[in-house]
Amino acid sequence: MTTNELGPEVLRYTAFSGDPEGGNPAGVVLDATGLDDDDMLAIAADLGYSESAFLTTLPSDPGDSGERAYGIRYFSPKAEVPFCGHATVATAVALAERTGPGKLVFTTRAGVVPVEVVQEDGTVRATLTSVEPRIEEIADADLGEALAALDWPAADLDPAFPPRIAFAGARHLVLAAATRARLADLAYDFARLEALMHRLDLTTVQLVWREAATVFHVRDPFPVGGVVEDPATGAAAAAFGAYARELGLVPGDAVLTLHQGEDMGRPGELTVTLRAGDPRVRVSGTGVRIG
Repeated sequence: MTTNELGPEVLRYTAFSGDPEGGNPAGVVLDATGLDDDDMLAIAADLGYSESAFLTTLPSDPGDSGERAYGIRYFSPKAEVPFCGHATVATAVALAERTGPGKLVFTTRAGVVPVEVVQEDGTVRATLTSVEPRIEEIADADLGEALAALDWPAADLDPAFPPRIAFAGARHLVLAAATRARLADLAYDFARLEALMHRLDLTTVQLVWREAATVFHVRDPFPVGGVVEDPATGAAAAAFGAYARELGLVPGDAVLTLHQGEDMGRPGELTVTLRAGDPRVRVSGTGVRIG
């Protein structure tokens, strides 16, 4: 935890792991009501995590529903992003440790995101429900540029998983590797991929490899955020769940397990739940304070 007599308390949490050395670290500011955009960006840049979360409005009486509602914003070291899953989980865990588990509602730039936090045997677990997702095709030229920036031959893609852009709060390009070795070998042209992602308004590139029917390994280059790779990406997990369901790659009712961060030495696990009749996607994971 960092404190500053002239500024807010900045907490550090990791999401999608119960180990401070695993998952994806996030900065969390539980009261950012006195901060402007430059302040929040400076804090995020100083921390250097892929994203940090800032509660910009604080709840009054939760009323009969028991839901505590907050405004929340997310900043990478380089820019604001509309939605961030791992920082949402980290913030929910931080709030639960102070005010108890229960139902939260976060108003993000992407829309309203409900979160439910439970505590069992000392473990805190948060489940977010995405905004309504959408899937779109990617132009052949843009796909070719993405593969060139990644230095991935088209033959290394899994033909069962067509490339698509998926949105569940933020836009992600989904590309599936045919082998685990292809996924593990990630050495890309940072500037070239960043330029393409800015042009297509992408937050990350969601690289996936299917281990089993509902088990996947994923990696997320994040040059537009100023970091090479995101260790565990809740927004991309939600987008991927919507993608896999729409393309008929998994059942309409399904629970998917995504392993991420292993190749970075920060293993984490994301659970993606799909419900028939509900277009939204649920992403859950544990979280723990760092330090």
